Amino acid sequence: MSLLGSRRSAPRRGASRRRPPRRLAPGTVDRWLDRVVDVAVITALLVSGTALVLTWLL
Repeated sequence: MSLLGSRRSAPRRGASRRRPPRRLAPGTVDRWLDRVVDVAVITALLVSGTALVLTWLL
């Protein structure tokens, strides 16, 4: 029982295999955009709340 003939694929020859170019996952951009929108909304709420409080106090 020899292990020499048990390979299913042909032996690799030549240069090393190249990896395909890395692409962003589809959900990555969505998550990043959600974070940006969250920060923008929170900033707008803080600024408007501060302006409202200052208007009432002054």
